Amino acid sequence: MKIAVIGAGWAGLAAAVTATHAGHHATVFEASRAIGGRARALFDAENGAPLDNGQHIMIGAYAETLRLMRMVGVDLDQTLLRLPLTLLFPDGLGLRLPTLPAPFDALVGIVRARGWGWADKAALLRTSVGWQLAGFQCRPNQSVADLCRPLTQRVNHELIEPLCVAALNTPADRSSGQVFLRVIQDSLFGAPGGSNLLLPRVDLGVLFPKPAVQWLEQRGGAVRMGHRVQSIRPQALQWLVDGQLFDQVLLACPSWEATRLVGASGVPADDWLALAQALQFEAITTVYARSTAPQARLAQPMLALRSDTQHPAQFVFDRGQLGGPQGLLAFVASASHGDRQALEHAVIAQGRLQLGLGDLQALQTVVEKRATFACTPGLQRPAQHIAPGLQACADYVDGPYPATLEGAVRSGVAAAQAFSPQP
Repeated sequence: MKIAVIGAGWAGLAAAVTATHAGHHATVFEASRAIGGRARALFDAENGAPLDNGQHIMIGAYAETLRLMRMVGVDLDQTLLRLPLTLLFPDGLGLRLPTLPAPFDALVGIVRARGWGWADKAALLRTSVGWQLAGFQCRPNQSVADLCRPLTQRVNHELIEPLCVAALNTPADRSSGQVFLRVIQDSLFGAPGGSNLLLPRVDLGVLFPKPAVQWLEQRGGAVRMGHRVQSIRPQALQWLVDGQLFDQVLLACPSWEATRLVGASGVPADDWLALAQALQFEAITTVYARSTAPQARLAQPMLALRSDTQHPAQFVFDRGQLGGPQGLLAFVASASHGDRQALEHAVIAQGRLQLGLGDLQALQTVVEKRATFACTPGLQRPAQHIAPGLQACADYVDGPYPATLEGAVRSGVAAAQAFSPQP
């Protein structure tokens, strides 16, 4: 079949690769001149540093993403730094999991956590065992904050809140407890190495989008950059995409672009449109900064930061330990609010204070205003199927995962497999 994939983000490329692997012909349309969607490479021309539109991480539980990366020829050992889950603060306190089979790595890591009293550790052990006994299920409308009320204030502030905002990009008091439990189940209680941090050593383009495009083109696929699709319309058993006939259409673009195309297509999809249009979004701000001080080399490639309304960043990454220039740091403020300049000033002040870097200077600040959908309790997300021959695949589509790279990739694979018998 001839497949039109609208959007060259991680979901669209995953769908195109999967369809091509099954023997179909995929044409990918991308409105911008960059591939990767909301996880793409940037280039800082002024400073010559390889940057991304946001500092992304992966974990060992991202099985589909890692499988597709291997399929298109990515060397995981060269492109990713694998570490046990480590959430340490600049003062050395926090959680570090040992290299043990799950869930023993989590249990031992909790017992050994630095800066926590026995009441903190006992509450977390007791609560996590309770989650496991309940099959990692909770009430549909329960928030992460409600789910974690049995935990101490320290554990909530130093573990749950950073994990929640990193995984769901939504504050704990507004995040879905059920989606959070699914992330905990797959990472801490799933396959061996599922909780491992996988930190990119290369820019996000090299990590998957560029190899995927090369793989597709070598197999006859086409990627049309700078082509914003204007219309999709059903014609008999096929679809017209800007006047070209295709057998299937996969909408791998952002929800607002998908609703534009579906709304004008003439297909009866009022329920799908209502759910897609009701989605709310959260921003992520990444502040790239540089310091020449010796202590600019962090104790870990990634450190947690103590955050509040005045100190918006939850994590800092040492890009010098990840293949970039020495002294280049990336501060991440998930679920961020406020204007770009104010966020940048607050993050730089936070870095100077918490890392002791008096000479820290901002290089570039990237604000993705609609980085992810707000993963709220009981949220109804649009279905994959829209109409015969028309499907949506993106991180916002209905599924068990939040708006992560793995969620996007799984959605793309599922959409392609819905019409592609496995070889």
